[in-house]
Formats: sequence, structure tokens, C-alpha cells
Amino acid sequence: MNRAFLAVRGLVKHFPTGRTRMFQAKPDMLKAVDNIGFDLEQGRTLGLVGESGCGKSTAARLILRLIEPTAGEVRLDGINLLQLAKDELQRARREMQLVFQDPLSSLNPRMSVGVNISEPLRFHGLGNRAERTEKARELLNVVGLKPRDYDRYPYEFSGGQCQRVAIARALILRPKLVVFDEPVSALDVSIQAQILNLLLQLQKDLGLTYIFISHDLSVVKRICDTTAVMYLGKIVESGPSDALYRQPLHPYTQALLQAIPVPDPTAKRVDDLGGLTGDVPSPINPPKGCRFHTRCPRRMPVCSEREPELKPAATGHHVACFLHDS
Repeated sequence: MNRAFLAVRGLVKHFPTGRTRMFQAKPDMLKAVDNIGFDLEQGRTLGLVGESGCGKSTAARLILRLIEPTAGEVRLDGINLLQLAKDELQRARREMQLVFQDPLSSLNPRMSVGVNISEPLRFHGLGNRAERTEKARELLNVVGLKPRDYDRYPYEFSGGQCQRVAIARALILRPKLVVFDEPVSALDVSIQAQILNLLLQLQKDLGLTYIFISHDLSVVKRICDTTAVMYLGKIVESGPSDALYRQPLHPYTQALLQAIPVPDPTAKRVDDLGGLTGDVPSPINPPKGCRFHTRCPRRMPVCSEREPELKPAATGHHVACFLHDS
């Protein structure tokens, strides 16, 4: 069996809230990410999907070690990122980059777009000024802008153009892994399609590996080879995107897919979310057993007693649900 390019095991992040309850010695902990794991092959794309606050972005920042995990292991090309010393981690950061949701706010408004793009090279002490400028101009061309745009400022560009600049900045260090945190959610639908096509072309040309975070399942279906569905800090279902979209097994995944709008003006408006009721429980005090059972239309007594494990299913993907225990 080939070694996974990115292997995540038992990743946990609990944030102290600073609040304590009566007769409780330790403060409450917000369980943002709670024991998640997956493998990702080189040159492929993993989609992380779920409602806002489910832990998608926190998981990405843990993988890149922008925040320190409570527990777990992250191996990139065989190297355990969580065991690296500060200087080793800085060198490893050349291999992994992050593209944020809001392109305009992620760029320094006091720098030209060219300097924004070349700044990572200066930070890592790579090349002289002329070489950095040349590479930035090359990347402007690669992402569909003009080399002469180097001296223009972010406010002179549209949102889609700024996202192209942000992508160019992420690529200038020639990383192997790029994490996209809701990269098209702030863009018009037509611009979204252009950016997604650009990402697919760049992946094909450069052999990049992506983690793509989104709450838009139609976008994830377009770009991701595999998909992992998160709920309240847990992965509840994962597997090849085609199989997961064609035959979702977990009631939460089924509800998410049922909520995708249909591009048909004669179709009925979305008014059935798979029988979901109530709000997402607090990650400070998640329900005992299956975290989804308080909203699940197919819950059984066991769901409130034991936590289901993420296990292989007959359809070729993994699901954490007692309905599919064999």
C-alpha cells in the first residue's frame, strides 16, 4: 500500500473558554476538532464540508500548524509536522500554503499586487529583488492577469482578480499542498466558475495537492476527488465524491445534499431539509453518544448512548452511523 502524501491521525483541538461551572475544577473546553483523521494522495483534492462552526477551518489551521493541536499527528510526505522545531517548521512552510476566503482583506493594501505576491520569497530569504520581481510577473501571467499589473494596488482590482493575486502569492514558493478556505464564497457565480477552472488547471500543470473547505456542496462536487463531511468537530462520512454524492449514507449528509438548489425554475423551492429540526448543539457541551442524534430523524436509542465509529461501508466510503453497522 502506498504511503499517503498527507496523513492526519487523531487530530484534536480543544479551546479553554475561561468559564467554570459549579462544583467543576477545570474550565469548560470548546471541542472545535475532536479526533478526526484522513489520508490524501498527492495530486488529489479533499473537500471538507459542513455547516458554519463545525470545525473545518480549525482543522485546516491545525494541519498547517498555524495553531497548535491538543493531540494528534499530521504527516506531510512522511514528515510529522507536529514534531518540527521552529526553524524546521519555517522551512516546511514552503511546502504548504493557505488561500483565504476574502481576497481583498488577505492582501496588504499598502503593497502593490506584485510585492504582495513576492513577499513570501523575501520572508524566506529566496532570490534578490530582481529575481523576486520576475517570478511575481510570471505568476501574474499564470493566474490570468497581466505582468504589467505588478505595480497596481489591490483596491484597483475586482474580487475575482484579487483572488487570482492571492493564488499567485500562494504558488510563488512552489508548494506541494495548498489549502483553500472558502475561496469562492465571496465571489459572483460566474467568477466562481473561472476561479475553479483555474484551480483545476493549476493542479494539472503543477501536480498540486489541495484541501478545499466549503459549505457549498455543489462547488465541492465540481472540484474534489474525495469529500469529508464534518459535524460538530467530527467527520461523520467520507469517501470518493462520486460515491458520496450518489449514495450518501449518513442522515446529515443526506440532509445537506437535499438542500442543494436545483437549477430548474419550475421545480419546487427547497422546503425539506431531510427532517432536520432544532439548532446545532454547543461544542462546549456536545450531546452524549452520536453528536447528531438530537437533530436526526432516524435516531435510535443506541444513538444517545454510544458514539459511532467511522467505519468502512459497502459503497466504498466511511460512515459514522449505527444505521450502517455491520
